Order: sequence, then C-alpha cells, then structure tokens
Amino acid sequence: MKVHEQTLLEKLRKLPPERLAQVEDFVDFLAHSQADERGLTHAAGQLATAAFTRGWDNPADADYDRL
Repeated sequence: MKVHEQTLLEKLRKLPPERLAQVEDFVDFLAHSQADERGLTHAAGQLATAAFTRGWDNPADADYDRL
C-alpha cells in the first residue's frame, strides 16, 4: 500500500462514526462530480467537432484535405 494511502487510513480510523459518514458522503460527491466533468468534457468535444466540421468541410479547403 502506498504511504499516502496508509496515512489516510490511519486518519480515518481515528474519526468517530458520524465523521466517517461525512467523509463517505464527500468521497461520493467527488466521484460523482468527476464523472460529471468527464461527461461535460465529452459533450463539449462533440459540439466542437460538429462546429469544426462545418467550418473545415467546404470546397474552398478541399486542397488541404488532399495533403
């Protein structure tokens, strides 16, 4: 086990049950917000792709497509 994981576990063992519940809620919040951020990043990428495709996919730029 990594040192920082061991340190965190030692700190968790010292907390009373009600504080452990708060820690668990916070960890769940962090995991959920991280998943939301990935979803937003993916959605933004999809929107950008569509916008760039409209801008780049045109006859005037066809010569660049052949490079």
